[in-house]
Amino acid sequence: MKKKIILLAIAIFFIGNCVVKAQDNNNNQITVTDKKGKTEVIELPEAMTISSDSLMNLFNSKKYLAADTNCNMQDVNPVFSKEVYIKRLSRIPSIIEMPYNDVVQKFIDRYSGKLRRSVAYMLGAQNFYMPIFEQALETYGLPLELKYLPVIESALNPNAISRVGATGLWQFMIKTSKRYDLKVNTLVDERRDPIKASYAAAHYLSDLYKEYGDWNLVIAAYNCGPDQISKAMRRSNGEKDYWKIYPYLPKETRGYVPAFIAANYIMTYYCDHNICPLKSELPEKSDTVIVSKNINLAQISAVCGISMDELRTLNPQYRRDIVDGATEPSTIRMPESIINKFIDNEDSVYNYKSKDIQEKRTEVDVKDEVPASYNSHRYSYSRHSNNNSDFRRRKSKSHKKSHVNKSVTIKEGQTLSEIAEKHHTTVKKLRKLNGISGTNIRSGKKIKVK
Repeated sequence: MKKKIILLAIAIFFIGNCVVKAQDNNNNQITVTDKKGKTEVIELPEAMTISSDSLMNLFNSKKYLAADTNCNMQDVNPVFSKEVYIKRLSRIPSIIEMPYNDVVQKFIDRYSGKLRRSVAYMLGAQNFYMPIFEQALETYGLPLELKYLPVIESALNPNAISRVGATGLWQFMIKTSKRYDLKVNTLVDERRDPIKASYAAAHYLSDLYKEYGDWNLVIAAYNCGPDQISKAMRRSNGEKDYWKIYPYLPKETRGYVPAFIAANYIMTYYCDHNICPLKSELPEKSDTVIVSKNINLAQISAVCGISMDELRTLNPQYRRDIVDGATEPSTIRMPESIINKFIDNEDSVYNYKSKDIQEKRTEVDVKDEVPASYNSHRYSYSRHSNNNSDFRRRKSKSHKKSHVNKSVTIKEGQTLSEIAEKHHTTVKKLRKLNGISGTNIRSGKKIKVK
């Protein structure tokens, strides 16, 4: 029964077909000033620079999310005292430390202010994803608060790609993804698969906790990698407190733990900041079929009457719409109403425009006879080529001759200026070429002009 509930919860993957683009550079940083007046610039995680318009243009945003007309809160972000934030953070049911400071406050202000519309989107989208995240984290015995890591990693967009190539909800790099058995090749990228990526992320987080034994360090290491954390610890004389190694971390990682704390805060206390979640409509239940032949999503779309956008949304791991079932049995997710159509018409699906769509040939004939016309053309081309060679040789010889030193005999009354002008050179060059120091030259003598 439990598995069935989970399958219903993950019936569809809330994903778009475009790569999210960052806003302008002015929104990529926050500035924090401490009590002594010292200013620090912190880079925002990339997901915090995503335009809410980009998120709302995703396929499922347009199809399954809408403004909640029953939410009548005023679109104003109220101001609270420091004590209120401290109290609210302390009430979050968590074993992960979530302290308050000025950096955390800056990130809360960003989520509750400039990113209000993005938060509204994520509050709606979480209905599709959180059951997946929670089940994966629960499987590895991890704190469920970690389910908000994809909020700061990808803004809950499974197709998100960072500037350094990290991909998917959990923003896996290729090296890490392979370590946790996520397949990445020309046709498939399982970093985009919400279920497989979530279990890989939970496994990775579990391994990081075994290494550090501190959740803040685990979260920071998830962002910048264990090597950077170890380096920061060495530079801080072996400190193992995130807030003490903080100055030695990369700029983005300095803001990563505060952003995680702020994400937990805003996803819990959004009502207190007058943020209305987008209303989500649960899509049609989906299920999977296993195929053992190569098939293109376009074939399923045409025969079974389902849009390519929906098929791509349900199967984000297939990078070029090709399901490589011939290499190994592969799953395709479809709405339940389409599953029976596919099963009943499976042969028709495979055969639909197979020569046009399945372009890859498995066998080709080698043509070993040369047409007679080719020899004639070849002879003509050869003669033309020889002529060209003769021309190039003549040109080369002519070019070499043009570089041979040239001398002229000085006539009565001629000056260096006249000779230089006549032979398109300068007096300075003539002097240098002939070792002349002054201006006097004698008639009857030879002088080099080239």
